[in-house]
Amino acid sequence: MGRDGTQGGRASGQEGGPLSGLARDIAYAVRQLRRTPGFTAAAVGTLALGIGATSAIFSLVWAVLLKPLPGVDPRRTVAVESMLNGQPGGVSPGDFTEWKARATELESITAAGAANFNLAESGAPERVTGGQVSADFFRVFRTAPLLGRTFEAEETVPGHERVVVLGDGLWRRRFGADPSVLGRDIQLGSTRFTVIGVMPAGFDPLLDHTQLWVPLALTPEQRANHDEHYLQTFGTLKAATTIERATAEMQRITEDLTREHPRDNFGRTIRITPAGKFLVGDSAQQLWVLLGAVLAVLVIACLNVGNLLLARGTARMRELAVRAALGAGGRRIVRQLLTESVVLAVLGGALGVAIAAFLVQGLRVTAPDDVPRLGEASLDGAVLAFALLVTLGSSLLFGTVPALRAARIDLHGALQRAAAAQTAGGHDRLRRALVVVEVALAAALLVGAGLLVRTALYLARVEPGFRPHGLVTARLALPPGAYDGPQVLRTTFGRLAESLESMQGVEAAAVVTSTPLGGGQTGNGLIAEGKSNDPENRIISLLRISTPGYARAMGLRLIQGRFLSATDVAGGERVMVISRSLARAAFPGQDPIGKRISCCEGGPDNPVWKTVVGVVEDTRAEGPAGQVQPEFYLPLAQAPDASWRWNQQAMALVARSSQGDAGRLIPQMRAAVAQLDPTLPLYDVATMETRLHDSTALYRFLLRLLGALGLSGLALAGVGVYGVVAYGVAQRRREIGIRMALGATARQVLGMTTRTGLLPVGIGLVLGLALSVALGRAMAGVLRGVGTADVLTLVCVAALLLAASVAAVLLPSRRALAVAPSEALAAE
Repeated sequence: MGRDGTQGGRASGQEGGPLSGLARDIAYAVRQLRRTPGFTAAAVGTLALGIGATSAIFSLVWAVLLKPLPGVDPRRTVAVESMLNGQPGGVSPGDFTEWKARATELESITAAGAANFNLAESGAPERVTGGQVSADFFRVFRTAPLLGRTFEAEETVPGHERVVVLGDGLWRRRFGADPSVLGRDIQLGSTRFTVIGVMPAGFDPLLDHTQLWVPLALTPEQRANHDEHYLQTFGTLKAATTIERATAEMQRITEDLTREHPRDNFGRTIRITPAGKFLVGDSAQQLWVLLGAVLAVLVIACLNVGNLLLARGTARMRELAVRAALGAGGRRIVRQLLTESVVLAVLGGALGVAIAAFLVQGLRVTAPDDVPRLGEASLDGAVLAFALLVTLGSSLLFGTVPALRAARIDLHGALQRAAAAQTAGGHDRLRRALVVVEVALAAALLVGAGLLVRTALYLARVEPGFRPHGLVTARLALPPGAYDGPQVLRTTFGRLAESLESMQGVEAAAVVTSTPLGGGQTGNGLIAEGKSNDPENRIISLLRISTPGYARAMGLRLIQGRFLSATDVAGGERVMVISRSLARAAFPGQDPIGKRISCCEGGPDNPVWKTVVGVVEDTRAEGPAGQVQPEFYLPLAQAPDASWRWNQQAMALVARSSQGDAGRLIPQMRAAVAQLDPTLPLYDVATMETRLHDSTALYRFLLRLLGALGLSGLALAGVGVYGVVAYGVAQRRREIGIRMALGATARQVLGMTTRTGLLPVGIGLVLGLALSVALGRAMAGVLRGVGTADVLTLVCVAALLLAASVAAVLLPSRRALAVAPSEALAAE
């Protein structure tokens, strides 16, 4: 003892300096931990799980939310959104042109629109994701090209826009990273573009996997168009301005544009947000909830280790009293015990980092594809620094209170046999308080997991409005130049639909502008006959232009009238089929069959009316978790000429297998397209069951994680309850023996220990259920079909926690009852 005692340590510390003293403290701590391998293994394992899980979830938060986006200045790069009735939407070319001319608080402003292409250069044809961007795009996102240059102002003038900048990935994959690609003409669709630049690896500022960029060359007609809202806009704030000032100015400009173009800009406002926040979208809240949940598990783990240290402190009371008697002051004892806590935490942190590496890989594999940058999660320097911070912080969390309590030693009492009994009460109160916190956090986590379980059950019951089994869909785009003119496009897609219907094993097939859960969704404002053509009377609805076989292929349920047929031809009566929700909105309480709606063509003074010939059941275009939106269907033969520009001359192919095996139809679909034109790539190919499954991937991901965290919290809280009760029973063993010797029954003693053990559980449960209400509100964005304070979930969680706690209480209590009173008294 003299070698490790304070007097010897103090003398050596004066000779060797503070680092030498710290080294001795660490060496002594390691020896102490080696003497109690069971305690060390339990504490290190508990901390490793907590630190590993926390570091793994933080790696997701860092990759998606906190890691700086390449080319984005977090203070000055902003997204400028046009909001329609409070909902975000696109920006019209006319509004963008006016913003650019009138805004003074923005140093520069740029617009981007989708421009996907069929690429048949240097390999098999494929559909590549492209973007049409204005000349300021690369300046706003502050990135110079790896090779060549970006666009100049004159290249955004119609007739001079046949230039392209390649992304690094496409350049390497399709052009072998050949620098001589600069100046080369490549075929995009049916048009030749000259390569003028290559962007560096990682340049994807809109996080949409864009592979190439072409100039946004707006014609005078497009610059005057304030109706079609399809652009995304971004800008750079001037150095001296703020988001608030820029928003105020842009709002004034929007109000001016509303007065100048009331039909096109009615109900529109402006929202300016940091570009990083805009691009990440709803993922931010979900990841913060996960990080909060895993930190709660870490706190529970630390409290458990703190409880272990309190129990261990009682066992070491004699040792610490001897050290104090030899001259160790309270500060010296605190330092030594904190050193032991740090050593424990470092061991747990080292093992935790290894666990985190395994968890991060698993999270990347199972994470949904629609969370941006999640694939970049890794144990990089920032995550390792966070793990170190969590490790040191956890050592203070679980080690400070036991160390301070141990420092307040009663020398005389500690050296007496009755010391344990004298000090047990204070320890019990503190340990019970720790259990209250553990149970509260575990309850909140379990409620969060329960709400997600209720959401998953609800989504499984939601009818999508179509029959997904046996259905396969894909998309095909006909490039301008080779396929010009509305009539050519109608004829070509009509012929393709006939080819699909004739395939072996096909029950029904069609082509349509877009399918539920597919790309290419477009919407229009509809005016029901009898309503004035004012913006407030417009019903925004999804447009689907299809061949007659679409309803049968999708398995839509007809409610009234008929679906589109081969008799709905060009030059005949213009017709439409509408969804149930559109019928209610356009003709509330009326029979919609035979009534008319204007849309898509003409103008306020010359509306083009279409007669409603059928009503079908609503479909969920965004999957079970999405909201029902009004929809309407037009026959392909009567497709408005402008609609081919809206969907970039692309349509979806739909086929239903007569045998139920949708995957078998894919090779036949590819063959049908190749027979039409071998240079056309079929893309976005998937069965509808796969699309439905993918649409709920985020909910399953959150459920798995929060469920695992909730069960971990439950297990740790149960261990904490067990530890407190076992400790209390051990301290009261003599009392129990006396009670039983005086005639107390086992049931009475069991009731006494059970009440004592469950009291902190009950308090923690009440606090936890209150805390879960706040958690539910934070999760409101991902909950479906269940409230944020669902009574059934709260009751089930309370029952589960009570059952686990009762089991944790009864085990040590029954063990104490198995000891004869004579043995308990003799042991004392």
